[in-house]
Amino acid sequence: MKIEEIKTVAVVGAGNMGHQIALQCALSGFTTVAIDVNPEVLAKAQQFCDSYLPQRVAKGKLSEEAAQKARSLISFSSDMKEAVKDADLVIEAVLERLDLKRKIFADLDKFAPPRAILATNSSYIVSSRIADVTGRMSQVCNVHFFNPALVMKLVEVVQGPHVSDETAQCMLDFCHKIGKMPVHVRKEVDGFLLNRIFAAISKEAQWLLEMGVATVEDIDRACVYGAGHPMGPFRLMDLTGIDLTYDIGMSHFYASGDREDLPTPSVVKKVTEGKLGQKTGEGWYSYKD
Repeated sequence: MKIEEIKTVAVVGAGNMGHQIALQCALSGFTTVAIDVNPEVLAKAQQFCDSYLPQRVAKGKLSEEAAQKARSLISFSSDMKEAVKDADLVIEAVLERLDLKRKIFADLDKFAPPRAILATNSSYIVSSRIADVTGRMSQVCNVHFFNPALVMKLVEVVQGPHVSDETAQCMLDFCHKIGKMPVHVRKEVDGFLLNRIFAAISKEAQWLLEMGVATVEDIDRACVYGAGHPMGPFRLMDLTGIDLTYDIGMSHFYASGDREDLPTPSVVKKVTEGKLGQKTGEGWYSYKD
């Protein structure tokens, strides 16, 4: 498939990442549908859309005409079969559970047109672990957006051994067309590019905290004011969810058997206490106010 052939985009999973990806596509002129089986999640996604666009207009970041056009291009649905029947590109953005993703991709293979590219936004589950449930392995790849998807420019397009050059190029072109800066990851590897780099920084920051070298706040300040990061590793964990840090650590440990891959004691403690970051009102920082 060529970029010129992509007119309609479906995003499966309308949570924080999903609805932002969908809105970015609509803002870029694509007919887009955000899909979720949870009516509460779907309602929140629509509410976000209905508040975000006027806010951008009020701040002078978006014209009234562009906002109205984007709103007319995005819709919301709980019926995946119906929603993807005309899609040229489907982007999956559900929970990081392999069994769930495999079930969804098996269904997408049945419901989406044979021409459609099926992409996963997964940050660490490589598409080769999913693609075999479809009859279109060469059209299944990772297209990894970063949180918040409406703001972050980077997108990682991962070309596993099963992904055709045409599919990879189409996704690189698509990312450019929606105003993102794609990087071509030419080999499947855990964590892809940026997460591998930041995982090393984050893990070292966590051990500095464990050793009592510095506080959460001072470690974050060092990264922001010394290294030029937009936010420190602990603030970033709060944004993405401390449970995600825990899950990734456990996944790496199960794969390697190396105890150094295990989550640090402080991360385990936060997860045990249910202090997962912004979504729970408290993590390394408090968000209750």
